[in-house]
Amino acid sequence: MSESGVDLAALLCSKLCHDLLSPVGAINNGLELLEDETDPEMRDRCLDLLADSARASADKLKYFRLAFGAAGGFADEVDPAEAKQLVESLVGDQGKITLGWAVQSETLPKKAIKILLNLALIAREALVRGGKLDVGAEQGDSGIEVVVRAEGPKIALDDGIRAALEGTLPQSELTARTAAAWMSRELSCENGGDLRVSPSSDTELLLGAIVA
Repeated sequence: MSESGVDLAALLCSKLCHDLLSPVGAINNGLELLEDETDPEMRDRCLDLLADSARASADKLKYFRLAFGAAGGFADEVDPAEAKQLVESLVGDQGKITLGWAVQSETLPKKAIKILLNLALIAREALVRGGKLDVGAEQGDSGIEVVVRAEGPKIALDDGIRAALEGTLPQSELTARTAAAWMSRELSCENGGDLRVSPSSDTELLLGAIVA
C-alpha cells in the first residue's frame, strides 16, 4: 500500500473511532449506573440505554465495514438490499428523517455500493434538522448512476467536505472529517467516472456519481 493509501486508511479509522465514541461511551455510562442502581424502574431504564447504545454501535460498525472496508469478501457484486438495511439504520426510527429508496438493479458493483453508502452518510450528516433522504442507483449509458438527495429545513455541508467532493481539496489537507468524501471522489472518478455536487443551498443537497 502506498504512503497516501496508509494515510487515508488511518484517517478513515479515525472517523470510525470518532463516530463510535458516543454509543460506546453511553454503554460504559449505562454499566456504571447499573452497578450502583437498586431501583427496579431505574435499572430497566439503564438496560434500555444499554440496548439502544449496543444496537447503535453494531449498526455503525456494519455500515463502516461495507462503506470503508471489505465486507462481502472479494465478490465483485453486492445485493443493494444489504445497503438499504444499512442506510435505514443510519436514518434511524425516530421519524426525524424519512428515506426514499430507488435502486433499480438486483446487484451493484461493490465500488458503486461503497460510493452510495458514503454519499448517503455525507447527506445524512448534512440534515442537521431532519428532512428527507432519497437514494437512487441504476445502470446508465456511461456506467452505474448513483444519486443521493437531502432535503430539509437546514442543510449544513462542511466546506472541507464540499471541497473534497469537488476535487479541490489538496490531499495534504485531508482530515478524518473529509476522508470519506475524498475517497468517494477518488472511487467515482476511476476509469473515467465522475462525481458532482449541487451548488450551496440551505434546504437541498444533491450528490451524483457515475461509476464506470
